[in-house]
Order: sequence, then C-alpha cells, then structure tokens
Amino acid sequence: MSAYDDLMTFQRETEALAQIAGRLGWDQETMMPRGASEQRGEEMAAIETVLHQRRTDPRIGDWLAAAMPADGVAEAHLREIRRTYERTCKVPARLAAEIARVTSVAQGVWAEARASEAFDAFAPTLARVVALRQEEADALAAGGERYDALLQDYEPGATAASIGAMFDAMRPRLVALRAAILGSGRGPAGLRGTFDEGGQLRLSAELAQAFGYDMAHGRIDKAVHPFSSGSGLDVRITTRTNPEDPFNCFYSTIHEVGHAAYEQGVDRAFLLTPLGRGVSMGVHESQSRIYENQIGRSRAFTGHLFDRMRAVFGDFGVADADAFYATVNRVHPGFIRTEADEVHYNLHVLMRFDLERALIDGDLAVADLPGAWNDRFAADFGQAVDKPSNGCLQDVHWSVGLFGYFPTYTLGNVYAGCLHAALRRDVPDLDARLAMGDTTAATTWLRDRVQRHGARHLPEDTIRAATGSDPSVGPLLDYLESKFGALYGL
Repeated sequence: MSAYDDLMTFQRETEALAQIAGRLGWDQETMMPRGASEQRGEEMAAIETVLHQRRTDPRIGDWLAAAMPADGVAEAHLREIRRTYERTCKVPARLAAEIARVTSVAQGVWAEARASEAFDAFAPTLARVVALRQEEADALAAGGERYDALLQDYEPGATAASIGAMFDAMRPRLVALRAAILGSGRGPAGLRGTFDEGGQLRLSAELAQAFGYDMAHGRIDKAVHPFSSGSGLDVRITTRTNPEDPFNCFYSTIHEVGHAAYEQGVDRAFLLTPLGRGVSMGVHESQSRIYENQIGRSRAFTGHLFDRMRAVFGDFGVADADAFYATVNRVHPGFIRTEADEVHYNLHVLMRFDLERALIDGDLAVADLPGAWNDRFAADFGQAVDKPSNGCLQDVHWSVGLFGYFPTYTLGNVYAGCLHAALRRDVPDLDARLAMGDTTAATTWLRDRVQRHGARHLPEDTIRAATGSDPSVGPLLDYLESKFGALYGL
C-alpha cells in the first residue's frame, strides 16, 4: 500500500472513534440518567485521550510527507488531515483530556444552575472552562490572538478582525431596520391558546421529512437545547416543545434538519473520511438558516403550514394565511436567541461574539459576565434582563467550551443570504412549489451546490462555487429589508 492508502486507513478508524465520542454526547443530552454525569466525564476524557494519541501519531507526519495525491479529492483529504495534525500536536494530551472531562461535567452543572436561576452555582465551573480554553488557545496561537486560534475549530481561515469588520458593517442597517419596524405602529399578534405536545411532535416529524430528512438514517428526540449530531449514515436531531408556542418546536426541527440534511447529503464516497462532514460551522449554519427562514418562513411555505396546523389543531384564532405569515414573522424584542426573529437574531450573536472574545482575551472576568451581559442587552434591545436563564445562562455553548462558535451563526446567515439569492435566480417557480409544501427543488439545489461536497472545498470557496459570487453581507440585508419592509409597511 502507498503512504496515502496507509494514512487513509488509519484516518478511517480515527473518524469512526470520533463518531462514537459524538454519540456519547448525544446520549448525554437525550437519554443519560441525571446522576451519570461524573462517570460520563471520565468516559469522554478517556476517548479524547485515545483520539488525541491517534491524531498526533508520528506516523501521520511521515505519511503526509510521503503521500502523493492522485487528484483533487486526495489533495483535500491531505489538507484536512494536515490541519488537524498540526493543531492537535500543539495541544498537550493532558490538556485535551482535561477539557473533555471538565466540559462534560460542566454541561450538567450549567443545566442545574439554569433551572435554579443560580449563576453563582455555575461561575466556578465556567471559570475553569474559560481557563482551560485560554490555555489551549495559548498553545495554538503561538503569540497570536487567542480568539483567532479557537475560531479555527469552527471556521477555518476566519479571524476575529475579519468577522468584527463584517459585524460592524451589518450593525447599522440591522439597528435601523429594527427601529423602523418597532416604530411602525404595526404589530401582528402572537399565537394564543395551547397546542398539545403530541400534535406538535407529529407535525414536527412531518415537517422534517418534508424538508428531506431521511428517517432511515436518523431519529428525532427531545432536548433542552435542540441540536444535530452525527454524520453519514447516522445523523440525529432533537427538538423541544412548548404548549403555548408550537413555532418553537416546528422551526427548531426545520433548523436542525438543515444541519442534518447537510451531513446526510455528503457524497457517500467520503464516509468516515475528513471530507465526510460539513466544512465549517458557518457553512453548516447556512443550511439550517436557509431551511428555517428563507424557505420555512416564506409566504409560500407558511401558507402550507397554516393549512397543516389547522388540520392538526383546529381553529387556533388566526384568520387566514396572510395573517399567519405575519404572525410567523412577527418582530418583537425577546430575551432568547433561539426564539428570536430574523431581525433581532444577529444582534444576539453580535453581543455574544464581543463578550466571549473578551472572556478569552482576559478582558472580562467570569464573575462580571452577568453584569456585562445585562448592560449590553439593555443597550441593544431596550430591555432589562429579568433572570439568568433569560440572560447569560440561556445558551449551552460556554459550558461545553465552544468559544469561537457563536459568530458562525451570523456568518451562516450571511452565507444563507447569498445562497438564497442564487436559489431564487436558478429556480424561478420556487414559490409555487413551496405553496404546495414541496421543498424538493430547494433542497435538491442545496444538496447539489453545497451539501454533497462535504469538506472538499474551503468555506468561502464552497459558497463562491455554489453562488458564482464572493460572499458578502449585501444579499442578507437586502432580503431582510425587503421582507420586513413589506410586512411592516416601511
């Protein structure tokens, strides 16, 4: 066998072990007994130790030096393996195992603190997570910015400076649009009444399959914070229910299906290889956001959803499909990022980006986080945070050490705006199809242009190849101003 063949055989086993680690994480969120968190932390540390050993095996360096790529796919494999190898070699095995152990346990501590509205109960654990990530960032950064080093795990090639510049360009138009909407005097009512959980879950499963989720290679469970897990032939999603807000269930499901469809849509030839997954969290988020928003919240598709909700729940007090469309897209300030409308959502992300960058850089102490969060939220949203679960305890990300992840949510929105403009250009009868509940034209286009390629191309190259243009914030902002300008008479 050639050096390349030996390397890929070894890598396939590493990828399989990584999938097992991911399955442990899925189980922790969905099925694991509450009292098992300490043991699960040890299990996660043990498997991370094995993965770290494999990812830093000296033979990888020898194989990389000797491998002769035969084509573009082989070149991409070597690029991804080399990037992981070089990064992992910089992080001591002891530190990698400790991060895995602490973040596994921290997830349970966060959940208990969130439920009891007690930030102080979580603060020491969060401080430990931040310190570990700072240590990791110092090992990776080699004198550069800590946050940039961590960002590479989620969006290769991006920097805090480039993302900060993008966010600075977006903020004025977002703030102006928000102000115009809230000052318009228009305000469609939210849903009223209760919607039973069984009906929500049945319609949620129907929506998942309507958006192309392959249940033969997936499943839907409940979790506090919806997520997608796995790749290839086993891709699982979760959702949540609220008797007073079925949209939370439906759009959480559609959002996670976007992630899952990306993983299920990757070319099977890439199964258990470095290319057999989404190339970055920004591109991943572009799939979930375009599924959820540009497709799922469009006037055409909400007309179909209105009919389906009436069939499942009966008359729920919304007069017609036009009123329903306005209700689905109602703009209102709220505390929770995952429940935010399209106008406010990116403002939530911009705030988190600034706060977590300050935490990692050492400019913000964990003890000062609630005050910093509450002050920034009041400035950006005009509301006083009433309790920690509506403030800095609402997201799971920091408890599990995902520093550098948050900005990819807005980056994904930017990418989704670019993809949506190209999709509309290439599928002129899209609305007629969506009005019948048929998303096939959209999901097939996305699978062909983005999903099947997995990590074959770098993130911006993926979007550039799919759309024919460089990624930019313009299409997203134009879409938001056009959609909500029409809804609110601006």
